[in-house]
Amino acid sequence: MLPFPGIPYGPAPAWVFPAFELSSYAMLALCLAHAIRRGRIGSLSYIFGGLGFGLLLEYLEVRSHSYTYGHFGIMLGHAPFNIPLCIGCDWAVIMYVSRIFSDALRLPWQAAAALDTLLALNVDLSLDVVAYRLHMWHWNWPPQYNALTTQWFGIPYGNFVGWITVVFGYSFFSRWFERLIVRHDHTQHHRIAAWQFPLVAALSLIASQLVLTFNEVLLYPFVARHLSITSPRRFSLFAALLLITAVTGWARRPRPRRTIPSLATFAPVYFHLFFLMLFFAFGFYRESRWMTAVSCSNGALGILLHLLPFTKSSAKAREAIQGSSTEPASA
Repeated sequence: MLPFPGIPYGPAPAWVFPAFELSSYAMLALCLAHAIRRGRIGSLSYIFGGLGFGLLLEYLEVRSHSYTYGHFGIMLGHAPFNIPLCIGCDWAVIMYVSRIFSDALRLPWQAAAALDTLLALNVDLSLDVVAYRLHMWHWNWPPQYNALTTQWFGIPYGNFVGWITVVFGYSFFSRWFERLIVRHDHTQHHRIAAWQFPLVAALSLIASQLVLTFNEVLLYPFVARHLSITSPRRFSLFAALLLITAVTGWARRPRPRRTIPSLATFAPVYFHLFFLMLFFAFGFYRESRWMTAVSCSNGALGILLHLLPFTKSSAKAREAIQGSSTEPASA
């Protein structure tokens, strides 16, 4: 018997959930190791703040009956409102690696928050379609809707609007509170206290959750009812604004002086490749040519975006080596 009506796919093979879950924990461990190696309490606070935010968000969404989760190894809470620990880890990982990527590019902080959001959204567009069909999580579509073709191949556009709100809010408020609390003390030649960074993470979590709650409870229903701005239109509008903000910031950025951390490329590329492999291994590509084209294009775009800085760095290194080899030897 199929697990859910309207979805013609049986339970995932026994290895899929553990593979995804263990890789999530491994990615979080890599992020923590990276933050410790940098010796920055702010980086650790950002990770743990993202973990806490992700778990709180998932719990509230499950309690509101937005979706339900399949059974993973470590579940928090009691069924049917329990949530997988690994999903909170993924929130922390995706937000952290997006931030260290944008930080290395030295974008203005508002543009960096926009780029963080676009990078996270790019990852979610790859994993959601596949994870949904593997029954890692399930949206409760009413019977009159086609569970595979409604909105974004069965994924509500509101889910992506939520991703945009969450990632942009946490990234934006983190940078804003850092400027208000941490950098203010630095400019006043005060010693930066270790407690300031957890305070920044806590304030960012609270502010982001308040914005998300206000949007979902008051703003989005109001604009949908009175202005006909439904979730597909909100998604398109927000994505366009983020792209404009990121591109404008890119044009105003100083020349990057930092190399892109390898973790900032490895984690997103892994997510894309893992879910693209599952997409083809379980035959989801047979469902729709359009879905296959979009999934492959999105995955390829994400991989290329994260590999491009390394390609340019390698090219510059080769030019430097070639240039030095053609110079005359000094006396």
